[in-house]
Amino acid sequence: MHPIPSAITAIMHTLETAGFEAFIVGGSVRDMLLNRAPKDWDITTNARPEQIVDLFNDTKYENKFGTVLISIPDAERTATLRSVETTTYRSEQGYRDRRHPDTVQFENDIEKDLERRDFTVNAMAYTPSSATLSEGERRFPLDGGIIIDLFGGQKDLQKKVIRAVGEPADRFKEDALRMLRAVRFAVQLGFEIEPKTERAITKFAGAIKFIANERIHDELVKILQSKRPADGIEWLHTTGLLRYIIPELEDTVGVKQNKHHTYTVFKHLIESLRHTPSTDYRVRLASLLHDIGKPKTRVLRNGEATFYNHEYVGAKMTRRIVTRLKFSREDTGFIVNLVRNHMFYYNVGEVTEASVRRLIKKVGRENLRDLIDLRVADRLGSGTPKAMPYKLRHLQYMMEKVQNDPVSVKMLAINGDQLMSLLGIEPGPKVGAILEVLLAEVIEEPAKNDYDTLAARARELNKMDLAHLRAAAKETIKEKREHEDIKIKQKHWVK
Repeated sequence: MHPIPSAITAIMHTLETAGFEAFIVGGSVRDMLLNRAPKDWDITTNARPEQIVDLFNDTKYENKFGTVLISIPDAERTATLRSVETTTYRSEQGYRDRRHPDTVQFENDIEKDLERRDFTVNAMAYTPSSATLSEGERRFPLDGGIIIDLFGGQKDLQKKVIRAVGEPADRFKEDALRMLRAVRFAVQLGFEIEPKTERAITKFAGAIKFIANERIHDELVKILQSKRPADGIEWLHTTGLLRYIIPELEDTVGVKQNKHHTYTVFKHLIESLRHTPSTDYRVRLASLLHDIGKPKTRVLRNGEATFYNHEYVGAKMTRRIVTRLKFSREDTGFIVNLVRNHMFYYNVGEVTEASVRRLIKKVGRENLRDLIDLRVADRLGSGTPKAMPYKLRHLQYMMEKVQNDPVSVKMLAINGDQLMSLLGIEPGPKVGAILEVLLAEVIEEPAKNDYDTLAARARELNKMDLAHLRAAAKETIKEKREHEDIKIKQKHWVK
């Protein structure tokens, strides 16, 4: 079992010393039993919120749910542990908005608190201190402490299943977001969804429309960030949730493509997501949506399906989708950019450095790696066994060659305008000649590349006959460029 941080045991000890019970609860216990480091530590107690506030120096309590935020002392803080949510045992009644309880009642028994939770693997409580607790029904000794497991959470962890607490229909009627969370937990943990729980999701899928898109966004991102994002989207499809979250994807189901594609559009998008090299949720979402425009652009010509301009139609659709799902403006621009440009043309021998520069300008230098990852996903998602054909490797080589511009006057700490102002000379060949000589010298001694050093050297060069120096400089630059080009070619396995 994963160890408990001393800051957590200190909070529990303070509560217990004051005569209260204290348990680590929920996902924290689940992750500990899986020997994973919990991302959040949650404590539950029979102490009332005002009593918790009185026991600790730095707290925040501004809600009706009995949750007090206790700050961790600076000396004990870590990147992932800065505060702890400590909540009074509670029961809940009425969920008219299908998300939040109408009333919250504080309880004295932890069993009442555990009954309100979503899934069995999240409905366990643990205390490392067993001194004041007797073993009883569904209270078991564990690692020197006591675990309370009312619903078989430990068995479900062993079976690797996500199972609703009690009657699944009741849990999803209370909070419709739990349906999406079931899928998210399954793909994050590598579990399956228990059949009765999955049937209830299918039955009540339409209730997801009562959930704010901001909350749906958060769960969708976590699904995309998991190790099984494609399985997550397939679950959303088979349970019916997808038609309420991204109905545009449902429109791709059964849409056949041309002879170059083995799969229907929907299957292709799922497989593209499955094979996306990047772990960035934005790139993964772009992979999932890159052909979303195909159903609207499908035309049969001589018995063959064509999808002309589907990338542009798809980009507009993608913008509407991610805007609706409350992605940030930055994320929206990034995802739409990849979808719009995923069909870029590239054939070795036909594409020039200038055209690659235009592509870089169009897509953005910072997005090139992601665009390549999307293209790889597109290929593998088509059932193509070879993800990185020669022409894609050659494109990587060309992109790196032109974007880095490994030997250029642009790398100098002084530019032409500064040089002309410094030396009092007009635009002309002499400016270029001085810059080339400075560049050649910087190539040999990179430490010279600061403004003051280059300015002093420029004053000396301005008094000299530059013809011979310029010729030597060009030879140095040429050799360096050829050397860099060979290294980049070797890196990408191109000739």
